Amino acid sequence: MNKVFLIGNLTRDPELTETPSGVAVCHFAIAVNRNYSSQDGERQTDFFNCTAWRATAETVARYTKKGNKVAVSGSIQLRNYEDNQGVKRTAVDIIVQDVEFLTPKASGDSFDDDAPMAPARSAAAPAKKKPVLQSLDDDSDIPF
Repeated sequence: MNKVFLIGNLTRDPELTETPSGVAVCHFAIAVNRNYSSQDGERQTDFFNCTAWRATAETVARYTKKGNKVAVSGSIQLRNYEDNQGVKRTAVDIIVQDVEFLTPKASGDSFDDDAPMAPARSAAAPAKKKPVLQSLDDDSDIPF
């Protein structure tokens, strides 16, 4: 079974592109702290390149930015390649299946609670008012 769960902070803004056939793909990297410190007291950090596809890619690109904390689940994929000097190298990528945003939403963020996939609201647009519910005290028509 190839399954990985990571929690970390984005090291750069996500990059959303499309394949030649029109499939959305988003590349981003996260920094993940290790559970222990070195002998000199410093915490070690690992950096993982992540790739999300289709709707997940669009969501990550739309709602995250550098510094945001996210939880990702997916699988590990190894890539072998040859660098410019002809040295064979191996790269580790996380193929993202699910993402959860862990950075609390600040009051100035551009997305709306009522429509999580809605386009960003402009600063000039007024905030939506939530409807006020009124209580009913008419229990006489209840058949039980």
